[in-house]
Amino acid sequence: NKLESFGVKALCNCESLERITIPLKDGLITEDDVFMGCDNLHQVDLIEGHLHTTIDALQLEEWRNDMDVEINSINLILPNADPGRYDDDYDYVGEKAQTIRRWIRSVLHKIIHYQAEHRRLLEGDVATTLLELVLPNHDIVTNNVLPFLELPSYTFEVGNDEDEEDSSDDE
Repeated sequence: NKLESFGVKALCNCESLERITIPLKDGLITEDDVFMGCDNLHQVDLIEGHLHTTIDALQLEEWRNDMDVEINSINLILPNADPGRYDDDYDYVGEKAQTIRRWIRSVLHKIIHYQAEHRRLLEGDVATTLLELVLPNHDIVTNNVLPFLELPSYTFEVGNDEDEEDSSDDE
């Protein structure tokens, strides 16, 4: 039931493909030619789930807004990305798969960063101390408020960035 990855030319020449909905998973798009010939692919959506739950639980509205901008950025970039083709030397030229792959990693890096910042704010009882100053009854804070400040336990993972570094060296 879970999509592990798109392989070589998985959606090649799907000219009617305009939109895909995918999980936020590093390693999902393994080949640069996955979307070759998908000229009309202009929108990527993420499957609702752990990411959106985590974003909703972030402490600062600025962080939530930044994540929303990052998630939506793909739909501004993707329409201008070359869907790809083979050139005269039979070398693949295209950007859609690479663009989506870089975007997935960017979203993952950002949510991992905000998870760490969120946890840092809660460490050392900083949140408890602040709430106790505002709410005099310690039991109310401990039993009713602090559990709502915890993030969902889902762990986001980003693989090795070597592949992206190698392709950026070629540019």
